[in-house]
Amino acid sequence: MATVPNRVREAVDDLLDVIEREHGVSIALAVARGSHAWGAASPASDYDVGFVFVPEDLRCYAHLEEPPTAIHDEAESNGIELQGWDVRTFAQLLADSNDGAIDLLRSPIRYRSAYDPTELAEYIERTYNPMDLYHAWRGIATSNYRKYISHHLVATDDELVPILEVLEAEGAYLVETDDGTKRIPVDDERFTETQTKPTVKRNLTICRAAMSARYLRATGERSEHDLPALEFGTFLTEQAPAVFETDRIERARELLERKRAGEGAVEIGDAVGRKFAHPPREIDPGIHAREGPDAATLDEFVDELIAATE
Repeated sequence: MATVPNRVREAVDDLLDVIEREHGVSIALAVARGSHAWGAASPASDYDVGFVFVPEDLRCYAHLEEPPTAIHDEAESNGIELQGWDVRTFAQLLADSNDGAIDLLRSPIRYRSAYDPTELAEYIERTYNPMDLYHAWRGIATSNYRKYISHHLVATDDELVPILEVLEAEGAYLVETDDGTKRIPVDDERFTETQTKPTVKRNLTICRAAMSARYLRATGERSEHDLPALEFGTFLTEQAPAVFETDRIERARELLERKRAGEGAVEIGDAVGRKFAHPPREIDPGIHAREGPDAATLDEFVDELIAATE
């Protein structure tokens, strides 16, 4: 069972009290996010907290000046970062099968639970739209690969252009484009070569997202759409062998263990691979798309969330 020290719980509780007072809200649910939620934390890891809040005066939703849809607070002194959604935004994210909102419901570490999310979590796990969730995980994998792992050029308009090879004899870069490849001279002033940070942590983030997307797609093609476990070690042991080769699982496990051992900032190059980090863009909607959670049912859960804070 995932745990956090009592001092952290007390510090988080104090910060949540401050948020409630300063923003005029009540917090229905607050849980661990990030590495502590999915079992990759090291002793030095920060504590990310996700929460759902309800405005104390619901009339604010009818006012011309709209209430905040999100609240962010970072306590740098004790390594705690809090990110909250208002109840309506949270419900909309669940309707959209957002990975962050789904994971908030599944977190094993709860700091506050005026509202018990068990029934809502079970409902979402039965009704989420696999296609939306697939593209969310695919987006995490590809964007992190491009930003942190892929050797690339930055154009004057901030476009990132992946470098496939440095052609020293030609004085050019061979770069990836949407429709193939092309050469860009090294002295082309429209582009700047940047340094990446291919750390253990970044590789693990990419690996987990790519494996989650590929697992969901593979099990969906078997008419299952099995949701990957939030705890990554559990996923690697109990679910991944049905889809991935042993070598891929062991590489992922090595990244996980190195992150847990405090080596998250160590640069290791590309441990995932460009191809694996880019799950297919196109998947069959006839197999992978469904309507998603019912709006009326989500509204009933919203009513319960609100009632829990009264």
